Amino acid sequence: MTSLKPKTTQTMKPATAAKKLEIYLPATPAEFQEGVVSRDELNSLQTDPPQWLVELRKNGPHPRSVVAARLGVSTSGLARAGVTEALTTAQIQELRDAAPEWLQREQSIQAEVRKEELRLKEKQAQRAKRR
Repeated sequence: MTSLKPKTTQTMKPATAAKKLEIYLPATPAEFQEGVVSRDELNSLQTDPPQWLVELRKNGPHPRSVVAARLGVSTSGLARAGVTEALTTAQIQELRDAAPEWLQREQSIQAEVRKEELRLKEKQAQRAKRR
C-alpha cells in the first residue's frame, strides 16, 4: 500500500514570476522581490492584479521584452541600438514619436522577419495538406 503524501505547493523565484507577469523585477515591491511566489499566487496576480501591478504594467518601467514589443522591434534590435535599460511607457512613446533612424531600421527588419515567418508557416501548411 502506498502512503499518501500531502501535495506540495509549486513555488517559483520572484524573477521567474516577474518574467511570467512581464514586469521589471527591480520595480516591484520589496515583499515580492524577497519572497517566493506560489502557482496560486501567480494565478491570483494575473486574474486580480493589485494596484502596484496595474500601475507597473501601465507606466513601467518595462522589461526589455515588453519595450521591444511596444516599439515593434526585437530584443536583439534593442541591443544593437544600445538600449539596455528598462524604459517607462513615457520613454517608449518619446522614442516612437521621435522615430530615430535605428528604430525605423529595426522595425523594417522585424517586419521582414514576420513576413518570412508567415511565408514559411504557409509553406509548411501546404506541405501538410498534400500529405
